[in-house]
Amino acid sequence: MPATALLPLLNRIAESLERMAPPPADPAMLDDPTQDSFIWQGGSGHLLPIPHMQAVPLKLLKGIDRQIRQVMGNTRFFAHGLAANNVMLWGARGMGKSSLVKACLLAVNEEQRRNGHPPLALIEIPRDDLATLPQLLALLRRTSRRVILFCDDLSFETQDADYKSLKSVLDGGIAGRPDNVLVYATSNRRHLMPQNMIENEAGDAINPGEAIEEKVSLSDRFGLWIGLYGASQPHYLSIIDAYAEERQLPIAREELHRRALQWAMQRGSRSGRVASQFITALSAELAEEAR
Repeated sequence: MPATALLPLLNRIAESLERMAPPPADPAMLDDPTQDSFIWQGGSGHLLPIPHMQAVPLKLLKGIDRQIRQVMGNTRFFAHGLAANNVMLWGARGMGKSSLVKACLLAVNEEQRRNGHPPLALIEIPRDDLATLPQLLALLRRTSRRVILFCDDLSFETQDADYKSLKSVLDGGIAGRPDNVLVYATSNRRHLMPQNMIENEAGDAINPGEAIEEKVSLSDRFGLWIGLYGASQPHYLSIIDAYAEERQLPIAREELHRRALQWAMQRGSRSGRVASQFITALSAELAEEAR
């Protein structure tokens, strides 16, 4: 094919690819006061708006009153333009760490709107996109909206250097975290890294103490370090009661508790997640019986 005939074809292909590609991230989208949640897509450098954030109402989070007060207080300070800390929530699986973050954001934003003040934005950054944090922060410096960066289920493995990107953001400095940005993270691990990784670092390093400090110190850079622990039986049943009341399930309390404990025994654990799964299954079962 002659070059003169090939050129129009290449131009059409290029135009098609441009139309298929999403537009670059624009900080102006954060100025929409009706949009509270986004996901950062580090590979393409775009913000994906989430119209309806999946969240559990704050009133359904039982047995963690102290943790709720801490996260709500810190989030309120930040929304009011006051000094606030980065937050690490760590502990047992399924105990509501990420639910607590989202529920507190929604509750604070409800207060903000009721009082005529701008709401916060929550941007979830996937674990695999931490290396693109500088790119996201450059975008957030161009907006005045106050933003919580949310890193859910955070942990690092051997030979994983992405923790250094997060560490630099938490440290601040001339190119660190802007004043309108906080970091909230959740993890099942207290120090974000497995114990054997820390031990290996100690065994392989010339100076074991410095190697361990480099790994463990990441957690220390969160000003609030909040633990959520496994649920006792009364705690678990209080969660069950709250869910059942919210859904108005037609079942006697003794029967509800009996079946809830049986479900937990089959799952081998008691947690908010197990309670939610039980209520979902029970709701469907009761609805089927009522047909």
